[in-house]
Amino acid sequence: MRIFADENMPLVQQFFSDLGLVTLFDGRNVTAEQLSEAEVLLVRSVTQVDQVLLQTNSDLTFVGTATIGLEHIDQSYLAKRQIPFTNAPGCNAQSVVEYVLSSLWFLAERYQWQLQQKTIGVVGVGNIGSRLAKSLKLLGAKVLVCDPLRQQQEPSFPGPDFEAVDFNSLCQQVDIISFHTPLQRDGDFATEHLLNAKTLAMLKPDCAIINAARGGIIDNKALLAEAEALAEQGKKRPLVLDVWEDEPDILMALVPYADIASAHIAGHSIEGKARGTEMLYLALCQQLGLQPKHSLADFLASPAIEKVQITPSFGVPDVQNLAKLLYDVSRDDATFRHSLTDKGFDWIRKNYPARREFSSLQLSGTAVPNWLLQLGFSQEQ
Repeated sequence: MRIFADENMPLVQQFFSDLGLVTLFDGRNVTAEQLSEAEVLLVRSVTQVDQVLLQTNSDLTFVGTATIGLEHIDQSYLAKRQIPFTNAPGCNAQSVVEYVLSSLWFLAERYQWQLQQKTIGVVGVGNIGSRLAKSLKLLGAKVLVCDPLRQQQEPSFPGPDFEAVDFNSLCQQVDIISFHTPLQRDGDFATEHLLNAKTLAMLKPDCAIINAARGGIIDNKALLAEAEALAEQGKKRPLVLDVWEDEPDILMALVPYADIASAHIAGHSIEGKARGTEMLYLALCQQLGLQPKHSLADFLASPAIEKVQITPSFGVPDVQNLAKLLYDVSRDDATFRHSLTDKGFDWIRKNYPARREFSSLQLSGTAVPNWLLQLGFSQEQ
């Protein structure tokens, strides 16, 4: 079986080499000619899979993207050709949540906030947004959620623990807004430029914006215009941008106005990326009627920091220090600002350093609180 995979997909050789010959390609620049003989195609979000890319291929029997998002996949074209397709929903949800939490702790320190006194709006309550909302509540913040599609489809949404509001109402009420919705360009639930000049004006002047979803959800030019206008008044809106419009050719003038700027790496933990590869492997095995031989645990290296003992005095204010043992978002911001001009957006993504999720850290002691386990940490067995 001829398997073609994005060169930045972790552990792809380890998972798939038993199933066929694995050929790696540059996902951003791959051509139709390079994929003409592929029977299995494994991509990430940088590859547009459509008729143009597959025009010379007549052998394809499986397409998988190791991502949550689907906007880079022409599903109707694949369906027309009867090519089975799968994605990896939730593969990097915990990784993105940890990015957002690290960003919130960074902003809280910079602006001297108490997060427990803030109202945080989560826009898009799928795998990532729902997990983030629960984590924020565990940390004592008030959370509002907005997901009109789920609200229409699920009578019980959002459940007793959260209050759901429409987007305009959320904008007017929150102190922090975090986006976790897919990019939908049209229709009743369109999200492209959901945050634009009009809706930006609805936010409190000091409301923080976090976007770790898709760049096009925010009108970057409108955001820049507002940032420049605020700067003339000696003011600044707290801003965290992991995703940008027109990646990798982003609006460079916007970067200086961000407190945290990074190269679409919120989901790039070792577990988050490799979990996507594993999900595609399991899907292909199922299609082929084969029993899977491998699991993610077979390939993960031991973490640099494996165990920490918790004492009875551990409380919510201590979580930030515990999380920093594994990840500090300011590292990614520093790399982004230092390397973007000379080395480029994609170089930063490709050379992203190892980062482990909370689950890699085992907590020991007689008083490990359950809420820490709910945040994603593990307990020593």
